[in-house]
Amino acid sequence: MLNLTPKTHINRSGVLINPCKTCQPVGALFAALGVHNCMPYSHGSQGCVSYHRTYLSRHFKEPAIACTSSFTEGACVFGGGPNIRQGVKTVFEVYNPDIIAVHTTCLSETIGDDLKTYIDEMEIPEDKLVVHCNTPSYVGSHVTGFGNMMAGFIKYLANKGKTTETVAVFPGFVNPGDVREYKHMVDLMKLKYIMFPDCSNVMDAPMTGEYKMYPDGGTTVEEIRSLGACRKVLALGRLTSEEPATQLKRKCGVDFSLLPLPIGLADTDAFVMAMASLNGGDVDPLIDEERGRLLDLMLDANPYFYGKKVAVYGDPDTVLGMARFCLELGMIPKYVLTGTPGETFVKLATAMFKEYGKEEECKAFAAKDLFDLHQFIKEEPVDLLLGNSHGKQIAKAEDIPLVRAGFPVLDRYGHGSQPIVGYRGAFFLATKIADALMDKYDRTCADEDMELVM
Repeated sequence: MLNLTPKTHINRSGVLINPCKTCQPVGALFAALGVHNCMPYSHGSQGCVSYHRTYLSRHFKEPAIACTSSFTEGACVFGGGPNIRQGVKTVFEVYNPDIIAVHTTCLSETIGDDLKTYIDEMEIPEDKLVVHCNTPSYVGSHVTGFGNMMAGFIKYLANKGKTTETVAVFPGFVNPGDVREYKHMVDLMKLKYIMFPDCSNVMDAPMTGEYKMYPDGGTTVEEIRSLGACRKVLALGRLTSEEPATQLKRKCGVDFSLLPLPIGLADTDAFVMAMASLNGGDVDPLIDEERGRLLDLMLDANPYFYGKKVAVYGDPDTVLGMARFCLELGMIPKYVLTGTPGETFVKLATAMFKEYGKEEECKAFAAKDLFDLHQFIKEEPVDLLLGNSHGKQIAKAEDIPLVRAGFPVLDRYGHGSQPIVGYRGAFFLATKIADALMDKYDRTCADEDMELVM
């Protein structure tokens, strides 16, 4: 791939090379891990869940627990009903979760297993719960599966009740460090809230010397039931959180505001103002301070940001947020690419380019892979790569600095606990971008141009 990637781009329909996404069950499993005392359950073959667990564990450097129906040839022909009935019974007896969250795979979807009927016919212990969602691997991506699993929990558990002062926050497909940053901001805004799902203190649980299959974090079942009584949902990530927010509105009548992931200045401002509309307009002075520190950094390092071309790739909501932040920094997001299919991404990105007067310089692509991106870069180079670990081959081949952000980061440590959302997350991200660009300058400049103070 490194030396043989051709410069001339050819549209491919039959094969992906170095995909910029993974399959729905990965996202469904991740969403289920954000629920307290929940066991994710993959209705398919043992190899499927092994891959999905491994993918998450490599990113978070934490065990991603899950069980499986362990399909063999017989289940593929006659259906997986006996497998899941026995599997759920065994999981409750051996692992004792409060709730089992079942997601399908391409195998069970192709043979047409009816999960709702299977669950209705099961003998489930009186104080236990089983929910499910459909996540065919050949449709959408992991972010689609994340939203579908959220909608599954809501469909089974959320109850319409007397409206309370509580606000629901749907975080989007983000890391534990991002969820923790959300909590910091919502606490400062003095809102009573439910974070659903909540992967903090689950996928980055502290080392205590004692293994907990179900860490202390996660949204509780009672909190999910209470979502139907919330006065508002702040659904973060327009392409991830719309489906669960719509499901909750359809079932319980809870209104929602669909917002971009709060990455960078303007999108974080939108999140803060949405919260301010719910607390009477009060913005904590500490939030103003954090915003001011971000602005100060953006101004200080502007000579190193301005005019630099960047390729941004990864999950759609994360990419849109990072691309806007690049524009705010004075950079040019030359290529903005996601592997998740859907024209909404391209429309949102194109509108953003027009907003900043960069529609002639920037291009957006959905359902593309990183082989496509490498070819685009060979045709017209960029100064920086901004995205997950899968871009490192391109960075090496073309000698382009890579700033790792988003999901997955497989070849570095600690990224799951480092936020990129909010003003503080943007400060950290801008610092990493500036460091990468300045490191490249130091590494390649002439000796007489080497400066100690930059």
